[in-house]
Amino acid sequence: MKRLVIDVGSWITKISILGCGVVLSEATCVALQSETDGSVTIKAFGDTARALSGKAAKNTRIVNPVCEGEIVQPALLTELLKYFLEKVEIPQRKAKHAEVMFIVPCSAGKKLRKTYLKIAEDCGIGRTYFTRTPFAAVLGHNVVLSRTSPVFCVDVGYGKTDISVFSLDGIIAGFTANLGGGNIDVHVIDLLDEQFGIKVGALTAEKLKNVVGSLYEDDNKIMAVIGRSERGGEPTQVAVNSSHLEGVIKLYADKIIEYVRVVMSDLPAEVSSAVVSGGIYLSGGLTKLDGFAEYFEKGLEIKVNVCEEPSLASVIGGCTILSSPYLCSKTATVN
Repeated sequence: MKRLVIDVGSWITKISILGCGVVLSEATCVALQSETDGSVTIKAFGDTARALSGKAAKNTRIVNPVCEGEIVQPALLTELLKYFLEKVEIPQRKAKHAEVMFIVPCSAGKKLRKTYLKIAEDCGIGRTYFTRTPFAAVLGHNVVLSRTSPVFCVDVGYGKTDISVFSLDGIIAGFTANLGGGNIDVHVIDLLDEQFGIKVGALTAEKLKNVVGSLYEDDNKIMAVIGRSERGGEPTQVAVNSSHLEGVIKLYADKIIEYVRVVMSDLPAEVSSAVVSGGIYLSGGLTKLDGFAEYFEKGLEIKVNVCEEPSLASVIGGCTILSSPYLCSKTATVN
């Protein structure tokens, strides 16, 4: 029997198989093509669909079925997950023998879980579990959870940020904020328009953020960016360095720090003591930016822990939960 963990993000979907590790990390994206008879067909999935963004024909549109942790296109997500499961050699005829754990946001309610259950049923999945992002992400740091030692996790994704304090007894405090790396990408697009007079797409903005984005003081990484000139419409190349993006990244990092402070201010004294002792665990793709962890540590004046692959922490930790009946009973819901 195959046992796997699926983390469906607004930007990237990750799949890990128990005993095999992470086997897929691909864009949560579908390309739709409008036909002459008025019908719509699926043109591409995943990374292939994302690569068409800003380059596709007029009758093609790129759709993200998940936005800010919420499923906005359940039918498309179903087809996308079928495609991903095929890629990891779990076609529908085998899916009924599979057990799947979905990683859901801290704020996930019955409606979201019900939607996932319907998608799992349509994909032919035999058994479905749910666990919340913070539990999985912290276990992805190889932290030993207990009922008496609360931990603080901040998972910064593309469309959402989960902030929570919890132990094996459950979540003590926290919430999901609708901000993440995607907000920075949109702001970068606006910044290039205002400062350089060029138009770029989401893929270019994301690449620029990942290549030169930094919160280290005086960092001077540089990248050549080609966009469309606002003035004449012709292709134009400009050089963008870390200092150009520093203010944008700080804006959103400061917002997350502000939310963390709000959560910390309401914690009971004993929980606060445990958090100060253990520090904050950072995960999610945005935390890979140069200087991000150090900026957090300085802003909050508390130790910050980052694992080697923060963007994969949740699916790695999900496998830890799935492999342990005890952890499953404490941190997962079985349906």
